[in-house]
Amino acid sequence: MNPYELSLTQASSAIADKSLSPVELTDSVLARIDAVDPHVNAYVTVTAEAARAQAAEAEREIAAGRRRGPLHGIPMALKDLIDTAGVATTSSSAVRAGRVPATDSVVAARLRKAGAVLVGKAHTHEFAYGLTTPQTRNPWHLEHVPGGSSGGSAAAVAAGAATFSLGTDTGGSIRVPSALTGVVGLKPTYGLVPRHGIASLSWSLDHVGPVTRTVQDARLVLDALVGHHPGGPASLDHPYEAHVARPGAGLAGVRVGVPVNYFFDRVDPQVEAAVRDALARFADLGARLVGVEIPMSEYVQATQWGLMVPEATAYHEQHLQTTPELYGPDVRVLLEAGALVPAIDYLRAQRTRTLMREEWNRLLDEVDVIAAPTVPATAARADQEAFQWADGTVETVSDAYVRLAAPANITGLPALSLPAGFDAEGLPIGPQLIGRPLGEGTVLHVADAYEQVRGPAPLAGRLPVRHRSAVGGPTRGQARPIESSFIS
Repeated sequence: MNPYELSLTQASSAIADKSLSPVELTDSVLARIDAVDPHVNAYVTVTAEAARAQAAEAEREIAAGRRRGPLHGIPMALKDLIDTAGVATTSSSAVRAGRVPATDSVVAARLRKAGAVLVGKAHTHEFAYGLTTPQTRNPWHLEHVPGGSSGGSAAAVAAGAATFSLGTDTGGSIRVPSALTGVVGLKPTYGLVPRHGIASLSWSLDHVGPVTRTVQDARLVLDALVGHHPGGPASLDHPYEAHVARPGAGLAGVRVGVPVNYFFDRVDPQVEAAVRDALARFADLGARLVGVEIPMSEYVQATQWGLMVPEATAYHEQHLQTTPELYGPDVRVLLEAGALVPAIDYLRAQRTRTLMREEWNRLLDEVDVIAAPTVPATAARADQEAFQWADGTVETVSDAYVRLAAPANITGLPALSLPAGFDAEGLPIGPQLIGRPLGEGTVLHVADAYEQVRGPAPLAGRLPVRHRSAVGGPTRGQARPIESSFIS
């Protein structure tokens, strides 16, 4: 096995027992980037020289008995929204071309302190305002999107071009690309991980969290990130629930909520089948499956957009007035639309969010986690604009991908997407687990128990991936993709 194929947990153990050095691991990941990133384009910036220097320093410290912890010497990628001192942070936008921050964001500083090695900045959908990351390709099939907005972060981990990464999540932007590329993505409780020094999309919905290969990897990264920071008004000063999974302990006594509405509406049959199979595995492990009614589901889309659109426009107000031409057309039209949202609609969305949060908290008194699809369909083709569902409705790709992820953003609840197999075209499928506020420990425990039975997902094959023809019909029973030329 090549070092770049190791999970964070495996690599950390190998570094600890001196069977692998940080330099060997970093060199292997950098070589993998050289081999695959011309095809995947996960990175906007690769910091190879600095990474080798950091790895060499980590090697010296560990040899001298000064190992800082499990992330010491581990190569990582950071989403290009996350400020890194001395390294360009552009939000994948011409608006911030050439911008080099003088200081680290809180999360970058914490990972630096933990000894992690930065190998590069990963592409995002411009300013995180989208669900596809169009400049990046899905490493499982290059004609398909990796999801977004943390598409570069997820694609890098899925391809072995980073041992772990960080993304941000405003309407699913960690979990969506993780589901579409077959990795683990964790959106923590709102405010648990400080966002100071990270470009905002929507301050009341934004989260930052890890993208990893395994559930245990996510736990290790989360441990390095959490903690109150006075520079963030939403930063929590509370510990999250620590629950160390016990190998072989199963899920006896855990109540898993299975939605009877909303989450399985307009979902590709193959996605539903994979999620139902995961539910059966939970039951086999001793969990009790409980049917639950998702509250206020008819208000999810209006609330998500009612909060996100005006907040994004307010954040970009100055540049939108002075240099609007520097934004991509898809982002610019959304930002301009945000200026037309009446204040009363924003306030209604805030009130609805408060009621929705209260109802979800009551629901989570009845169950320990809720299990559901992360996204209703697998990765769309890069030229695809919409899905057509079995009932004849047409839904844009972005609306489809945000639909099942948004509830956890609106409520601020922790949510994790994990791999659960592939569709007939070899594209990954991922269910999500949603937990109580600060209930990351339970979410990770359930996910870890499932992963121990099923096994971690593999890396995305031998890149460059075989190109498949974009011509031809979908697998029988799947949501039918709508070509751009069919959209009026």
